[in-house]
Amino acid sequence: MSIRHSFHFSSPLFSSKILKLPTSGVGMNSAMDDMNLIQHAQRHHLVVREIGEEIDLEIGPGDDDPSFGNTIIVAPMRESSVEEHGESKQMGMVSQLPNDAQDMSKNQPVKRKKKVVKRWREEWADTYKWAYVDVKEGTARIFCSVCREYGRKHRRNPYGNEGSRNMQMSALEEHNNSLLHKEALRLQMASKEKIVADKPVYVKAVMSKTAGSILEATLKRDPHEAEFIQAVQEAIQALERVIAKSSHYVNIMERLLEPERMIVFRVPWLDDRGEIHVNRGFRVQFNQSMGPCRGGIRFHPSMNLSIAKFLGFEQALKNALSPYKLGGAAGGSDFDPKGKSDNEVMRFCQSFMSEMYRYLGPDRDLPSEEIGVGTREMGYLFGQYRRLAGNFQGSFTGPRIFWSGASLRTEATGYGLVFFAQLMLSDMNKELKGLRCVVSGSGKIAMHVLEKLIAYGALPVSVSDSKGYLVDEDGFDYMKIQFLRDIKAQQRSLRDYSKTYARSKYYDEAKPWNERCDLAFACASQNEINQSDAMNLVNSGCRILVEGSNMPCTPEAIQVLRKANILVAPAMAAGAGGVVAGELELNHECSLMHWSPEDFESKLQEAMKQTYQRALKAATDFGYQKENPEALVHGSVISSFLTIAQAMTDQGCV
Repeated sequence: MSIRHSFHFSSPLFSSKILKLPTSGVGMNSAMDDMNLIQHAQRHHLVVREIGEEIDLEIGPGDDDPSFGNTIIVAPMRESSVEEHGESKQMGMVSQLPNDAQDMSKNQPVKRKKKVVKRWREEWADTYKWAYVDVKEGTARIFCSVCREYGRKHRRNPYGNEGSRNMQMSALEEHNNSLLHKEALRLQMASKEKIVADKPVYVKAVMSKTAGSILEATLKRDPHEAEFIQAVQEAIQALERVIAKSSHYVNIMERLLEPERMIVFRVPWLDDRGEIHVNRGFRVQFNQSMGPCRGGIRFHPSMNLSIAKFLGFEQALKNALSPYKLGGAAGGSDFDPKGKSDNEVMRFCQSFMSEMYRYLGPDRDLPSEEIGVGTREMGYLFGQYRRLAGNFQGSFTGPRIFWSGASLRTEATGYGLVFFAQLMLSDMNKELKGLRCVVSGSGKIAMHVLEKLIAYGALPVSVSDSKGYLVDEDGFDYMKIQFLRDIKAQQRSLRDYSKTYARSKYYDEAKPWNERCDLAFACASQNEINQSDAMNLVNSGCRILVEGSNMPCTPEAIQVLRKANILVAPAMAAGAGGVVAGELELNHECSLMHWSPEDFESKLQEAMKQTYQRALKAATDFGYQKENPEALVHGSVISSFLTIAQAMTDQGCV
C-alpha cells in the first residue's frame, strides 16, 4: 500500500534561503528532485494534526540539518491567469546562487519579494492541503486528494502525463478550481467513505476483554463509520462495570448496537434555474423497545450514514433517560440550506418527505429540528407529510408550536442545559450568579443558553460560528442577544457585532476555549473540543463543562478533562430538555390549552431534576462517587442502558 503525505509548510520556516516551487512554465531546481521533498519532511520534526480525513504533516525546523530551517518556499506573483496569457512571471534565486544570478536578483524591488512571500502563504499553503505526493510506477507524482489523479490525466490526457512536475501542479491547480473537483469534494464530504487507516480509532487501553470484544465486533462490521464507532466506544467504557456484572448484558449490547431500521434514499430536487440536483437522505430508527421513535433531522453537507447512526444511538439513550419512555432515531441529508431560496428549500423538503412519510407517524417515528432544520424547514416537511398521509395528525415536534401554543418549545433545550448546570452547582453549595461563562455556537440552543444565564445573574461572554468566535468582555445582555439574532437572521458575520460594541472582539479561525471562564457550554457540533482545546479549558480555569451538542469532545479531550477533575454534564442528560418539551407539546392535555411560560418552565425544571437524580443514582449504585468527574457521564449511560435492557429482555429476541 502506498503512503500518502499531505504537506502544510508553516510560516516560521521563512528566513533567508529560498527554494523555488514548481509553477507553470518554470522548471524545478535540480538540487531538489521529486523525492527530496518527501525526504526533507521525513528527516525533520513532524507535528501530526488532523484536517478532516487527511493527516497534515506540519514541518518544524530540525536539529540535524540547520540549512533546512533557513529555507523559504515561495511562488511567483501572477498578474493574469495562465489561460489568458499562457505564461507566468519568473522569480530569481535570492541567496546561495551564482554571482550573475544574485546581480539579477538585486534589480528586483524589495517590496515585490514581500508580496511574493505573502502570496505563497495565502495561496500555496492552501494548495498543499489538497495535494499530496505519491509514487506511481517508480515516479513521484503530485496527486489531487479528492479525485486521486495526477497531472492532466483526469482531463486532457487519458494516457497519463509524461511532462514535468510543474506541469502536473499547474494542471492540478486548474482542476482544484474546476466544477468537477468541487462536485467531487462535495460528494467526499457527504460520504466520507475512506480507508480506516486514514483516521485511526482511539481505543482506551484499560478496556476490559469483554467490553473490548464488543467494540472489536463493531469495528469489524462498520470500519468506515468513525463517528458511530466513537459513540459506541464512549458508551462501552461507561458500561464496563455493568457488562462485567452479567454476561446477559453483553448480548443486549450487541443487539442494541445494530439499528432496527436504516433507510437511505435519493432526494432529487429542482433549483430556481430549473437545474436538477440530487442529494442523499437518511433515517436510522435505532430502538423502539421503549416506545415510538423521536429524533432530529439534520441538513448539512457533512451528513452521512455514520453521523445518522451516531445521532440515533445517542438519541435512543437520551430518550430512555428522560421521564418519557421513547425510542430513538435520527436522520437528515447532505443538503445545505444555506444560500438557498425559500422555494428551493421547499422543493427539497417536499422531495425528502415524499420518501420519508412511509416510515413516520405518531406511533412510529416523529422527527424534530436539528442543525440546518428550523421552523421553516419543519413547516415544509409537515405540509408534505400531511398531504401524503391524508390527515392532520400534528405529529412533528417543531411546527406544532404554532398550533398548540407550547410557549417554551424552542427554548427548552437551551434552558434545560442551564437548569442542569444549576443543579450541579447546588450540590456544591454554589450558584450561577456572577460566574463567567463561555458558550460555543450561535444557533437557537446557544442563544437560549445566553438568555437563561443572564436570568440567573451569570456573565456569558462568547459565541462562535464556523469561522471564529466573538468575545464581549462586558458580557451579553438581552439587547445584545437580540442584535446577535438579527445578525444571524441576515446571514451576516459575527464580526459585525464588534463594529457596534467596542469592548468586543472577533477572532478568526479560533475557538473560545482559551477565554477565562468558570463554566463552559459546548453548543456547536460533535468533536468541537479536541485535546488542545481541552488543555486550554483547563488552563482558563473552567470547572464545569456542559455538553449542549451531541459528543462535543474527542476521546483525547475527554482524558484531559478527567485528569484535570473537570466535571462534565453529558449531553445525554443535560440535553434532555428538548425531549421533555416535545412530549409535553404532544400531550393531549397540552394540545387543548395554552401553557404559560411559568408553567412550562416549572415542568421543565422538574423533569431536568428527575434526569439529574436518575443519573447520579445509577453512578452511585455502580461505585462512582458524586465528586468523581466520570460520575454523571457514566451514570447517564448506565441508567439509560439498564432501562432499555429491561424492555428488550421483557419483549424477547425481536
